[in-house]
Amino acid sequence: MRSRFTAFALGDESHLLASWHPDTRPQSCPPDPGTRWLHLTIDDTVDGSPFHREGEVEFTAVYRDAEGRGELHERSNFVRVDGRWYYVDGVHSAGRG
Repeated sequence: MRSRFTAFALGDESHLLASWHPDTRPQSCPPDPGTRWLHLTIDDTVDGSPFHREGEVEFTAVYRDAEGRGELHERSNFVRVDGRWYYVDGVHSAGRG
């Protein structure tokens, strides 16, 4: 999750796509030049250890855009394939603060 947040912050579309599970990966996910990602807080994790095949990460990502400061809150699902974790999907909400 942290590497994906960093990729969003740096606009690294290639890392985002490479870390996305092929079954749910979009064709592209271009960065939004008007959004500046500020910081990430991991709120909860379920499974996801070296002994698990699946895991969940609940996080809050803080950003700033033309409308001001905002937060993205998501519970993300990951799966491990050949020792590497891939983002599958997530349920999220956004808010202004």
